[in-house]
Amino acid sequence: MIDKKTLKEHNLTENEYQKIISLIGRKPNLTELGIFSLMWSEHCSYKSSTIHLKKLPVSGKRVIQGPGENAGIIDIGEDLSAVFKIESHNHPSFIEPYQGAATGVGGILRDVFTMGARPIALLDSLCFGPLTQNKNKTLMEGVISGISGYGNSVGVPTVGGEIHHHPCYSLNPLVNVFCLGVAEKDKIFYAKAEGKGNPVLYVGAGTGRDGIHGATMASAEFDKDTEEKRPNVQVGDPFREKLLLEACLEVMNKNLIVGIQDMGAAGLTCSTTEMASKSNSGIEINLDRVPQRERRMTPYEIMLSETQERMLIVVKKNKVKEVQEIFAKWDLEAVIIGHVTKGENLKAKAEGKTVVDLPVKAIIDECPRYERRSQIPSYLQEAMKLPSIPFPEDFNHTFLQLLSSPTIVNKEWVYRQYDHMVQTNTTILPGADAAVLRLKNKKKALALTLDSNSLFTYLNPRQGGKIAVSEACRNLACVGAYPAGVTNCLNFGNPEKPEIMWQFKEVIEGMAEACQTFSIPVTGGNVSFYNDTAGESIYPTAVLGLVGIIEDMNHTLTPGFKEKGNAIFLLGKNKEELGASEYLKNIHNLEKGSPPQIDLEEEKKVHQLCLEASSQNLLLSAHDVSEGGISVCLAECSFLSESKIGCTVNIPDDIRPDALLFGETQSRIVVSTRETDSTKLLTLAQKKKVPALRIGKSKGDRIIIWNGKHKLIDIPVQRAYKPWKQTLPDIFKINKS
Repeated sequence: MIDKKTLKEHNLTENEYQKIISLIGRKPNLTELGIFSLMWSEHCSYKSSTIHLKKLPVSGKRVIQGPGENAGIIDIGEDLSAVFKIESHNHPSFIEPYQGAATGVGGILRDVFTMGARPIALLDSLCFGPLTQNKNKTLMEGVISGISGYGNSVGVPTVGGEIHHHPCYSLNPLVNVFCLGVAEKDKIFYAKAEGKGNPVLYVGAGTGRDGIHGATMASAEFDKDTEEKRPNVQVGDPFREKLLLEACLEVMNKNLIVGIQDMGAAGLTCSTTEMASKSNSGIEINLDRVPQRERRMTPYEIMLSETQERMLIVVKKNKVKEVQEIFAKWDLEAVIIGHVTKGENLKAKAEGKTVVDLPVKAIIDECPRYERRSQIPSYLQEAMKLPSIPFPEDFNHTFLQLLSSPTIVNKEWVYRQYDHMVQTNTTILPGADAAVLRLKNKKKALALTLDSNSLFTYLNPRQGGKIAVSEACRNLACVGAYPAGVTNCLNFGNPEKPEIMWQFKEVIEGMAEACQTFSIPVTGGNVSFYNDTAGESIYPTAVLGLVGIIEDMNHTLTPGFKEKGNAIFLLGKNKEELGASEYLKNIHNLEKGSPPQIDLEEEKKVHQLCLEASSQNLLLSAHDVSEGGISVCLAECSFLSESKIGCTVNIPDDIRPDALLFGETQSRIVVSTRETDSTKLLTLAQKKKVPALRIGKSKGDRIIIWNGKHKLIDIPVQRAYKPWKQTLPDIFKINKS
């Protein structure tokens, strides 16, 4: 019997249940209710976000596949396409950090190779609470181990990413994983179930009870019973994933299949219904034929399981034996469990009885769409009031404090756990503004970056959305790439709270405006709502994953100074802006004030100047001014030079000295050039109408910064390097008790 308690367990409302009855003309059985529960969950249906996501630009001259498939695809020229996607695995990673993160990697890999692309890179955006709490330390160690354990075993390099720490993530860590693959343009595959009578094959691992209700769990707040949800987390097997990847790519390359779909969130339910819906067809399956690794599994458990490393494939009738032989070669099962039907229903049988008979369109297309109430958060009025900020007594001391802050500190201790050189495509190692991957036997390369700033989006969601896109584009420009496509992972609290919904709407508006200005199509993404525990929400965290193209690898840039005696220029203009900065947060313990202003057209001009100067071989290095301001940017240019070259800089701007050093004004890039090219760079900047100021030279072994008449910072490079290089556990002095 389906009662109120059962509906609550399935995260369905009474109104949604009545709609289900209306759509199918009867009351559903428990298995059918479970199917609707998964496919109508926030995680799968985007029922609270769809009306807002439509504001994002999704078309462009390079777009081959936009939102709606497993991954987005753009044309990168030379008959190749880039296939990419980002997904969240936040809730599972909180419950079981290692497996939650590992299966997040496995799932995003399958999203990409399902399209016919070989994955060539992973990036991750991670957010945790302060490491002064042992729980957060355990979470982070488990997540990082899970990412490295899975990615390294499959043989896909993790080439970059970001890590943020804030108390709002203590009970809601964020684990967002991005994957990029490359495919030939004429060998792209889709999730479709065409051809009446074509066999439906189940391939990969046997179905178990792990992951049941995983998508439903990800569509609700956590509470004091969270730990009891541990069985809902899937268990990954990266070695089986590697076999599955190779087998799938082989049958695709030989053109033996009609369509293919990953059994990810919602498992067999998702793959059958989505494939049928996209083809206006039906599917009939026999659950008795589904390979199972546990005894006496019920139809409900089989349909709702989220066991990893499984795919559903529709095969041409005369190619079944050849497909099965290929999977057998890779030591994998490939079992016929059903066939494509002329109707538009999903039918499932078990022990000779029909246990599921549902119209596919009702499951996929008739999900409720909610335009939830929104209102401006009450905290904003107080948060905008910035008190009087005293100047630091010792700028050198403040500078060292910032360099050791958790957001700014070097992350090598994390990424050295990842194999970032496997496949031998990585040309810029982690730690730069963006990762760069060569395309074998090609002149061009791809650049990748992930960016977010939750404090900006907390204090001004619309502005934060613009800045997230802008900074990601700026990072690409700093390696010599122009943006070609973007995917996003939008992490928010409970959308049923009007203040959370307002944050979401504003972020989307800001992102949409920025994407339109930079002509970047959004090819897909992920919305992760309900990042709440015990009523406390995370800060709105919009993670942008951008793919850029470098037309000539010889013009690739890196952030480190190259030689002593090179001229250093600032592209862009300094402003007196301290709101929402790392300086205020770490030095003054304030999360207040307005984030930096941004003029998108001016930002775009700075990118274009950097790119054109790079293409003319005028630049030796380039580095984005972001967290910590220009002082941290200059320090990193020294730290990332091969011989730790220092610099002497004079910036005679008439603004507060702490704003000059540590303010996070947007649209700025620090570049270096040979003396002989300085005039050419200035001439080009004038032509592009971009402020460009010569501020100093790369020289010596000290970082020296003047603001005209006064020397603000004077410190040896090695002295500054030491706190920046420390590992986070050292900095936070973890409590061992």
